[in-house]
Amino acid sequence: MSAGHPQDTQIRALYARYLAGWNQRSGVTVSSVFADDGEIIDLDGTLRSGRLSIAADMRRLFADHATPAFVGIVRSVRRLTEGVAVLHAVAGMVPPGAESVDPALHTVHSLVAVEDDGRWKIAVLQSTPARYGGRADTIAALTAELEAAR
Repeated sequence: MSAGHPQDTQIRALYARYLAGWNQRSGVTVSSVFADDGEIIDLDGTLRSGRLSIAADMRRLFADHATPAFVGIVRSVRRLTEGVAVLHAVAGMVPPGAESVDPALHTVHSLVAVEDDGRWKIAVLQSTPARYGGRADTIAALTAELEAAR
């Protein structure tokens, strides 16, 4: 599904490191994949700006909440211009103590990656709730796909 971006593997690995940091509940690991001026737009619209601010906010979030674990599937990676690419993914979350992904927590991730001195970093990561207009068949298909990817 990728448009064949030359650094496709590196950008997919960047997203995988973000998910791994989240699943490890590590604010430092989550923030390490962001550019110094990177941003996260959360599911609820909260904007977190700057790598250091993201690290601090994530540390507080992980300390104060039992966060679900992510399961992600990259749909595409494409070049926008030299040194800039966009990754689209779908993700589900497995709540603490649960056995499977919760369809109410599905999200679509849009990630803008930028290259700086040969290293890819996240400039912007936006999470959009994947409600699909309430189409139960579409939500069920995504749930099955995410379960298979676990």
